[in-house]
Amino acid sequence: MRCAVGCGHRQRGVDVGYGLDAVRGDPAHPVNQGLACGRGVGETADPEGEFLTRPMIRRGDELVSTTWDLAFARVIEGFRDAIADSRDGVAVLGSGQQTNEAAYALGKLARGGFGTRYYDANTTLCMASAVTAYYEAFGSDAPPPTYEDIPDAERHVVWGANPAVAHPVMFRWISDSAGDDDSEMVVVDPVRTETAEVADHHVQLDPGGDLDLARAVLARVVETDRVDEAFVEANTTGFDDLVADLPDAATAAAEAGVPMADVDLLAEALDYPTLVYWGMGVNQSTQGTDTAGALIDCCLATGNMGPGTGPFSLTGQANSMGTRVCSSKGSWPGHRDFDDPDARREMAAAWGVPVERLPDDPGPGPVGILEAIEDGPVEAVYAVATNPVAGMPDATAATERLDDTFLVVQDAFRTETVEKADVVFPAATWGESEGTTMNMERTVSRVRKATETPSGVRTDLDLITTLGNRIADDLFDGPTDPAAIFDEFAALTAGTAADCSGISHDRLDAEHAVRWPAPDAKSNAGYRYHDDGDWAFPTPSGRARFAGGEGTGLPEPPDEAYPLTLTTGRESDGYNTGVRSRGPPEESPALIARVHPDTVAEHEGTLTAAENTVVGRIESRRGGAGAEIEADAAVPPGVVWLPIHHPATNDLTIPATDPKSDEPNFKQCAVRIAPAGGS
Repeated sequence: MRCAVGCGHRQRGVDVGYGLDAVRGDPAHPVNQGLACGRGVGETADPEGEFLTRPMIRRGDELVSTTWDLAFARVIEGFRDAIADSRDGVAVLGSGQQTNEAAYALGKLARGGFGTRYYDANTTLCMASAVTAYYEAFGSDAPPPTYEDIPDAERHVVWGANPAVAHPVMFRWISDSAGDDDSEMVVVDPVRTETAEVADHHVQLDPGGDLDLARAVLARVVETDRVDEAFVEANTTGFDDLVADLPDAATAAAEAGVPMADVDLLAEALDYPTLVYWGMGVNQSTQGTDTAGALIDCCLATGNMGPGTGPFSLTGQANSMGTRVCSSKGSWPGHRDFDDPDARREMAAAWGVPVERLPDDPGPGPVGILEAIEDGPVEAVYAVATNPVAGMPDATAATERLDDTFLVVQDAFRTETVEKADVVFPAATWGESEGTTMNMERTVSRVRKATETPSGVRTDLDLITTLGNRIADDLFDGPTDPAAIFDEFAALTAGTAADCSGISHDRLDAEHAVRWPAPDAKSNAGYRYHDDGDWAFPTPSGRARFAGGEGTGLPEPPDEAYPLTLTTGRESDGYNTGVRSRGPPEESPALIARVHPDTVAEHEGTLTAAENTVVGRIESRRGGAGAEIEADAAVPPGVVWLPIHHPATNDLTIPATDPKSDEPNFKQCAVRIAPAGGS
């Protein structure tokens, strides 16, 4: 599993020993029908990262191998000490790299075992803004469209995303559809990305100008009588309030740094059956929720809802959708409202714990969780399949906080966070585990192991349930195999917006994949909220809601001291923080900073030529990193582009978060180029 497209793979284990011999696309899988990308195949079959094979415990400055009994004893002692005075003494950090079963079990341990509010399933780092916008508009999470809608769209607007790199299989479907005679692709991005290179049009806005541009398009839709009045009147609320707060289109366009011709191009695209896709360029911003909401508003205002159209957020991690549905982070399983007293009672009863043990609110995202180490109750951290030392904004400060905790890390690979751990649990990864995942279009698929693991490695699910039973008095008091845990989760979703009660391991073995909501063993959902031309949204009025929202501006615009803007993005060989592609931490490749040739020329006296490269140092107010400077006209003047998965990048990024979603602003902050070797 490489990303949230959810491709089915066929995997074959080696004849002797441990590992995978071959990986390829599964022709029988309904999602990808045999397609597979090189990165997904390569990083599954032969990852570069250093596998963990034995539990480890810290002795002074070193991590040394130990037994499972001693590792568990140390963890149980540390966690019990941490929660002796407060159930919030342990923070839990999960990941979209777990199966649904492991994600559900981790949420059960965090919420029902510890009772902590300091828990995140990693989705707050990537999808929380899109999730919040979907709730504001539709009353429920997840995109309405599915992959089946892509061939029917006549316009594909890709905004703040680079699926040619991040989602290659899905991008093939998009580009195939856009290649039809009556179709086009429009890319909105400050950088001329690989996706923009093959698009029919590239709208190159200023970094952070997404909300201004989206509102300019909305205003232009209204000004030019492009509103689908029949759809708006019959199926939405809040349109008049939205229009009253819209800016002048030309003014907003100027704020976004684009000419009115580009605004008209986007407004005209919405005249056709249009899918609007967006990714981290929208979400990872202090304005992420309002921008995602504005893109949804564009679809609602123009009637771009229904088959072949609609707002389609592009999820990053392999099982980010699954953690949203299963893990009890922002909602209880099945998207049950976290604040609903009835849902709380039902969860407590199902888990056999006192209702007062469950936290009163979902708690902060990862930024707030680590801040609670410094000024709150958190004394211990349990990090599962995630690498916060490299992946958190302002990573130096995040690392210093983790150094002050009892840190337990559970991972398949040796990461920067493993190096800081007090105890390390080696865990199985894809190809070594059984369970299920959910892709970005709500499809649940089976995951099967094709190889055994060394005796010192256990699955995430096994480790979590074992820990839960020792910490919380048999929290998992029934069978803990993946099929049984899935059945437990699925039963809790019955009757909810994300109903998975009609899905089971046996059904998936027979059908390969099923899309929720699936309330019975025959159902397999399609486009959401739409049935034979009728619309029904899970909102109090039954209608979709226009959200509006004017945003907050960039948290750190460039100035005289830091005159450049940093932006970040994915590379084709990156996998989250790159643990599968760049080898162990001590072997990290050089950081490559892509900078416009004019900007490079302006810093000619600052940069140094070394071994056929030009080197310098990228600095922000939080830290700095040496980098090879690559002149690249695809990056606008005044902008520095860094790969988000390189461990040095987040030494620079700012920990400001979206006020609605709590998602960090990874995409824009002020930086400067300094001489190599500077402080």
